[in-house]
Amino acid sequence: MFDGLTGGAVKVVVGLGNPGKQYERTRHNVGFDVLSQLAEWHSVSGWKSQFEAEVGEFSFAGEKVLLVAPQTFMNLSGRSVAALVKFFKLPSTDVVVVCDDMNLPVGRLRMRGSGSAGGQKGLQDIIQKLGTQDVPRLRIGVGRPPAGFPAADYVLGRFRSKKDLELIPQAVEAAAKGVECWVQSGLEIAMNQVNAPEG
Repeated sequence: MFDGLTGGAVKVVVGLGNPGKQYERTRHNVGFDVLSQLAEWHSVSGWKSQFEAEVGEFSFAGEKVLLVAPQTFMNLSGRSVAALVKFFKLPSTDVVVVCDDMNLPVGRLRMRGSGSAGGQKGLQDIIQKLGTQDVPRLRIGVGRPPAGFPAADYVLGRFRSKKDLELIPQAVEAAAKGVECWVQSGLEIAMNQVNAPEG
């Protein structure tokens, strides 16, 4: 499907999550939700299983964009991303990773061009497999678990409160717009849009 593409001709949006119905709409899967939003907006169909991922494709602002949902489970996401980056001979800066973040309040977005994984195991694996921290990432806040509540159980759970259920769809939509901005205008402008203080 993608053999005609060469290095520099494609932007890659990696949404992190876990495959399987039981993980749908969990906190850990907000990256998948952003891919679904983009796929809906851009009428993506005909997803392919490649690079241990589900891959969709569309064109936007003169760029070919790949939506990539690794199917390796969260903690091994780097395997899929590294294979795709190697195939297309892409710089890591042409990849943006969309993931959940417990260190941000529910619905808050934060975009950065590089840095540590901040405890996000999928992002950490991608950084390790690519051998660089220079991987743009867009984090979606899912909040912290209640005292004494295991973090692993928390991120694999679903949003419950009325407030969270209102905030998350808005955050997913804003994150998808941030990805579009990154494709169209580059990292700096996208960061200014995504990280703008709430007014």
